[in-house]
Amino acid sequence: MDKKEKTRLLTKGEMQVMQILWAMPEQRGFAADIMQRYADKRPALTTLLTFLKILTEKGYVTQEKVGRSHRFCAAISRDDYTATYMADAKDTFFGGSLASLVSFFAQRENLSDKEREEIIRLIQNGGQS
Repeated sequence: MDKKEKTRLLTKGEMQVMQILWAMPEQRGFAADIMQRYADKRPALTTLLTFLKILTEKGYVTQEKVGRSHRFCAAISRDDYTATYMADAKDTFFGGSLASLVSFFAQRENLSDKEREEIIRLIQNGGQS
């Protein structure tokens, strides 16, 4: 990931909007649809529209005009964003080493024997379940 891509990582507020969009049918909806799906305190409509504008500028969201409104659509999948985010974390905090990243979590998480066995099995199978 280059420096330009790092600036494209999502803020907490942007991530909330993307989580909602990813959970919506066809990963798209109008601002009012997105607003209704907030689980916590809802932002002001102007704040939501600002998030959507920024997400559009960053390339995470597209919009299409439908009548007098705009429908917003996720332009990147949750999996693709997760891969970008985790690659950035691996590079930033672990010097690009996957082994260091795994070691970090293995030392700090209270893994059950079953979870350890599952991780070993995944590694042995090249990540395939």
